[in-house]
Amino acid sequence: MSVYIFGHQNPDSDSIVSTIALAFLRQQQGMSVIPSCLGSLNKESEFILDFFNLDAPHVIDNVKIQVNDIRFDFTKGITPECSILTAYQTMVQNHFETLAVLSEDGQLQGIISMKDIAMGLIKGDFYRLKTSLRNLATTLGGCLLTEECQHIDGTISVIAFYYKTIYGTLGPESIIIVGDRYDIIEHAIESKVQLIILTGSNTLPEELLHLASTSGVSILSVPQNTFYIAKMIDQCNYVSTIMRRKNIMKFTNTQYLEDLKDELSTTHYRNYPVVDEDNRFLGFINRKHLMNPERKQVIMVDHNESNQSAEGIEEAHILEIIDHHKIGDISTTIPINFRNKPVGSTCTIITEMFQEAAMPIPDNIAGALIAGIISDTLYFKSPTTTQEDHMAIESLNHHLNLDLESFAMKMFRAGTSLEGQSTEEVFYEDFKSFYLEGKKIGISQIFTLDLGEIVNRRTHLQELMQQVQSEGSYSMILLLVTDIMREGSYVYYVPKNSRLLSSAFSVSVEQGTFIPGIISRKKQVIPKLTEALLSQQ
Repeated sequence: MSVYIFGHQNPDSDSIVSTIALAFLRQQQGMSVIPSCLGSLNKESEFILDFFNLDAPHVIDNVKIQVNDIRFDFTKGITPECSILTAYQTMVQNHFETLAVLSEDGQLQGIISMKDIAMGLIKGDFYRLKTSLRNLATTLGGCLLTEECQHIDGTISVIAFYYKTIYGTLGPESIIIVGDRYDIIEHAIESKVQLIILTGSNTLPEELLHLASTSGVSILSVPQNTFYIAKMIDQCNYVSTIMRRKNIMKFTNTQYLEDLKDELSTTHYRNYPVVDEDNRFLGFINRKHLMNPERKQVIMVDHNESNQSAEGIEEAHILEIIDHHKIGDISTTIPINFRNKPVGSTCTIITEMFQEAAMPIPDNIAGALIAGIISDTLYFKSPTTTQEDHMAIESLNHHLNLDLESFAMKMFRAGTSLEGQSTEEVFYEDFKSFYLEGKKIGISQIFTLDLGEIVNRRTHLQELMQQVQSEGSYSMILLLVTDIMREGSYVYYVPKNSRLLSSAFSVSVEQGTFIPGIISRKKQVIPKLTEALLSQQ
């Protein structure tokens, strides 16, 4: 099973690059991994990946358990033209309770169970046979003496009495079962019946076989006696005559386990077919399969809180976490590798992991790691910056020799452009929820060199913030517009009461107030808000 590696929701450059770099490292170490992300790339990340010619991670919606993650039973299906008796024998030999009836390209046409066969024997049409001549010969182990038609569809008669008593009763729809009564056989041929089933391995004189051929009559010689054939003949019908076609409860392989449980609670079938999106049959599932499903295996980077992670993270098997934020609420059922360091960027930690593994870093990944560190430390202006971040970039840039300042300005300019983005996209690009002293607070941070565009959107941004607060039951929504060059942030907020912010930042805070030195949401804003909330208690 492949392992999904991903960062937090609304991924930033540090999250995206650390995902890609760690995926490469783990692949080199023999692990099957899928670099993933929980949302679209922002402009800065797009610039980085384009600059260093790297593929974007695979976007995923969630890590909930799906039918694909359950070890369901695979059983080879049968075709609609298979005989009922062959279906029964297949079930008995393989201990199957249900069989899928499939088209030639594997699409599910219907299902048949032992109950369906039993009910067919009780309520079926015992006097009608609908099958192919070859299918009939195979099922009964017979030998075709004449083969004048491919498809059989007619009324069955067992004839063991004086032939003159059946005058006028036979015709093109008739199928007769008979022993060595040549008088009856000759009359049947003259009546141009569809098929004569000759029991007891009997054969016929050449003149009768010739007459049958010229009259278009097929003759099948079978080893069993007349009584046995009369009893078994209806089981030679196509399985399509009794299979269930409508109202079949089936699941697609992409459905979620939680949806299955709801549907299974209202039905009581033994087995449920599983198909792909093109209705191709994959196997059967039943209640026992739901007891121990295979959880998706994941590695989390740049976050360790459930509200910032993939939906369904509580259903996943977390193998590893690499992060540089405070310890969150993620819990696991078994010990895992948890690497958390107070550095400016997760990319710094990933760089150290490459060095510890003595694994060479390709130039394009080394360049992307540099970009991730520059992004998360705001080119070393953020108070989260550590000496380890400086050392990581120095090591990564040893062979690349990037002009770091020039590259950083290009990256920031590309990443902070608001052109073509809606107000919602601007706000949610780096929005996170936090629970501080029992209060739910949402904080969006926008890094931009185009502050005039923020001023132009101020009314729309504040209306959106009010909507987000109401719909999400937030105690407060905070918007930080960070000016990288001035090394500080403009603050916008709802509700209008600013006492908490004034207490937190030790200045009088109004809408749009610029607070010098406030750059890091993690290391400055969150601790200050927490301290202010504690002081109010």
